[in-house]
Amino acid sequence: MTRPRNGRAGGILKLAADDPERELEFELAYLRSLTTQERFGLMFRKSRELAESLARHGHRKPATILKRA
Repeated sequence: MTRPRNGRAGGILKLAADDPERELEFELAYLRSLTTQERFGLMFRKSRELAESLARHGHRKPATILKRA
């Protein structure tokens, strides 16, 4: 479910030259505009994408260590 973006930070940042400080401000303004639920959804989606990408490129979960009795 998407909400209308009225009055919310968004869009595309266009800079003539590389400016890490302005890029950071833009990203933080976007994250501040999200609700807590939207932030967690974004975090979980990105985590899932990263795990899928790692598995696709041969980096699976490490083997578990079993204790011997």
